[in-house]
Amino acid sequence: MPWWFWILLWIALIALSLLLHVTLGFRLFRKFMATVHELGDAGQRFSHVPPAVETSDVEAPERRPEPGSAIFASPEQMRHDYLTAKAFRQEVRRQKRVQRKAERGQPQSLHDIEFR
Repeated sequence: MPWWFWILLWIALIALSLLLHVTLGFRLFRKFMATVHELGDAGQRFSHVPPAVETSDVEAPERRPEPGSAIFASPEQMRHDYLTAKAFRQEVRRQKRVQRKAERGQPQSLHDIEFR
C-alpha cells in the first residue's frame, strides 16, 4: 500500500471520530436543554404553593419552642417537654391504629380501647 493511503485512512478515521463526537455532543446539549426547560416549567408550576391544609385529625400543640432554647432550659423542663411530645405521638399512633382497624373490621386490641 502506498504511503498516501495511510494518510487518507487516518484523515477519514479522525473525521468520522470528530463527526461522532459532534453528533453526540449536540444530542447531549439538546437533552440538557429539554431538561432545563422542564425544570423551569416545574418551578413555575410549583412556585405557587396553596395555603397549608391540616391533614391530621389530631390537633398539634400550638406552642413550639424557639430554636436553641433547649440549651438554656432546665433539664426538668426538657424532660417534661420530651415526655409530653412522646405521649402525644403515641396517642396519634394509637388513634390511627384504632381507625385503621375499625375501617378493616378487625377486632380492637384491649390496649387501644379507651376506658375514659
